[in-house]
Amino acid sequence: MTAQALEIETPALGLTGVPMEIVLTGAANRAAVAVTVGAKSYSATTDAGGRAVIADVVVEASGAAQVTATVGADTASKTVRVIPGFMSVMPAFLAIAVALLIRNVVPALLLGLWLGATALQTFSPVGALKGLLDTFAVFITHAVADADHAAIILFTMMIGGMVGIITRNGGMASVVLVIVSRAKTAIGGQFSVWLMGLMIFFDDYANTLVVGNTARPITDHLRISREKLAYIVDSTAAPVVCLALVTTWIGYEVSLIDDALQGIDELADVAAYTIFLKSIPYSFYPILAVVFVLAVATTGRDLGPMYKAELRARRGEVAAKAGDAMPALEGDTLEPKANIPLRAANAFVPIITLIVGLGVSLYITGEGDTVTEIVGSADPYKAMMWASFVGALTAAGMSVGQRILNAHETVDAWYGGARATLFGMIVLVLAWSMSAVTGDLNAKGYLISILGDSLPVAFIPAIVFLLAAVTAFATGTSWGTMGILMPLVIPLAWAVMSINGMADPSGMHILYSSVACTLAGAVWGDHCSPISDTTVLSSIASGCDHIEHVRTQMPYALIVGTVAILVGTVPGGYGLPPWISLIVGALILIGVLRYFGRSADAAAG
Repeated sequence: MTAQALEIETPALGLTGVPMEIVLTGAANRAAVAVTVGAKSYSATTDAGGRAVIADVVVEASGAAQVTATVGADTASKTVRVIPGFMSVMPAFLAIAVALLIRNVVPALLLGLWLGATALQTFSPVGALKGLLDTFAVFITHAVADADHAAIILFTMMIGGMVGIITRNGGMASVVLVIVSRAKTAIGGQFSVWLMGLMIFFDDYANTLVVGNTARPITDHLRISREKLAYIVDSTAAPVVCLALVTTWIGYEVSLIDDALQGIDELADVAAYTIFLKSIPYSFYPILAVVFVLAVATTGRDLGPMYKAELRARRGEVAAKAGDAMPALEGDTLEPKANIPLRAANAFVPIITLIVGLGVSLYITGEGDTVTEIVGSADPYKAMMWASFVGALTAAGMSVGQRILNAHETVDAWYGGARATLFGMIVLVLAWSMSAVTGDLNAKGYLISILGDSLPVAFIPAIVFLLAAVTAFATGTSWGTMGILMPLVIPLAWAVMSINGMADPSGMHILYSSVACTLAGAVWGDHCSPISDTTVLSSIASGCDHIEHVRTQMPYALIVGTVAILVGTVPGGYGLPPWISLIVGALILIGVLRYFGRSADAAAG
């Protein structure tokens, strides 16, 4: 049998000062390996399969780094291109800066993608040209071709189509009449939206799209700004879903925790779900975000850009005119048909069918002995597809069955609703593409390397929160951030606890808080990032200008995040019971709103 040739596997791209991994294959079993990278030497021993892994290889200078491996008389070489570490985060930050500057997210994302794709090629005219072509032919194509991404696109369009039908058949108009009869003020309307956000806790995408699309006619009628609606929708989606005990997130979160625990002998037998449950009280940002939304909704007070948006809305202009707004579900085909009966059931039944269908679908696609295990292991994308499809069919069947709409009018109404989501789906695909670019550039490795782990043990949770927040902000994905950091955070926290003699029950609050801060920081960064998928979906569902949503929501997220760190995470690292921090944090937030906030109702007269 012909001997296998010695081969070196390296990352496609290296970053200066950031550890990378080199894998050697094709060597003899249990053989000594010598590897040189530039002026540095490393050694290892191959396993039974003739494979050796050299981790934490660091190159300090950019350019072409020569990697040479020697096993006995066999030698192999490979060149790795190394660029400055800060370049890995520049595409995301360029996209964010341009989006905030020109208030148009599509060209901003395209510029960021182009810079990232060029960095993966070479910084030359030819590399720039190849990068431009790869932006569309590689990254955008892969984003669309991903099965989970396709499911989200179809689910979103199906939700839009369902809303188009229940708007055209008069069901939505009837819902508006029913709820408006109870919520007769802007405060009552905002509270109703907040409550709806808590009720739909299965999934953040479903929460955002159902609540935003259903509530928009109500909030428009009550002269609540689209920015305020998008904020309430966005801040009662991921914060609620990441805390609830039975959601599409729980399986993902618990599986990440479980994988990390398996690498720690002392914690290998600890149930991951138990760790998750005990971390919930330390999830200061999600909890305080929900509380702050309630305070904003019930006091009628606002701060900064949101106050200006609310003042504009009270004067009759609910949507901003500047920038490219996410198209709302409006138009000739999405107005109630003339001379038809307005029946709330024509909206409520499809929406309830959608929600119940999502729960049932999660149960069907999951496995386990308990409801938590079943839903946690479910396929959320298949569940969303099933539920949205059944909801749209229910809306169509009720419209045709009651002879409110004929088949042609029903299809037109569905198409009108689905069409309104197209611009948002373009932005969403570009956001996914940006996440792929930052992943290929190893932005996470650079962020971790520059922040370090030298602070006292009590500050580990705060470091984790900030690292997760920055990563989610730059990449626009909370799930991706959790997947990146959780395998690192738990071993890091436990190692620092062990060094400081706290690897026992007296120090477990550090571990619980670190787990919570990974989730909370990811949600916070996701809330502030204009390239976040849930931020984009909130704009779509609310018919809000996307950049205006980011501008008005960010001050609120920054206020809550600052209070969460200073009043919750840092004191919690020193052992302060989390319930004290939550109470004090809530009181501080209410005080800030009372003292600095202004009422648009009072100013508008």
